[in-house]
Amino acid sequence: MGITLSDATIALLDGKNYAVLATLNADGSPQTSAMWVLRDGDDLLFSTLEGRLKHRNMLRDPRVSVTVLDFADGENYVELRGRATITHDDDLRVGHRLSWKYDGKDHDEPAPGQVRVAVRVEIDKATGYAA
Repeated sequence: MGITLSDATIALLDGKNYAVLATLNADGSPQTSAMWVLRDGDDLLFSTLEGRLKHRNMLRDPRVSVTVLDFADGENYVELRGRATITHDDDLRVGHRLSWKYDGKDHDEPAPGQVRVAVRVEIDKATGYAA
């Protein structure tokens, strides 16, 4: 069971703030990606394409870190650590929610042969100014 998020963390996650996802490469080195994120209760949601490096990394090692930076005040941030679970996002439910939050429209359909996945992170630890 994950932790309960603080009000300051919830405000960051619910705002139109970008996040940086960190995963672990096969050799143990970090890999980072800028991401759109959503909150579902005290869990974090995001989306990616099957086969991307971050996807492959999370399949091999589900431990992740996500840092969310306040768009208006870069010193206000939170780092969230937890474990990722991945499911297919066939109906683009997560993809559309993300796109509406950040872009104000439905998410583009994946190109032929591409599979969009939804990632849920149960948060084990929160650190940072907004933790």
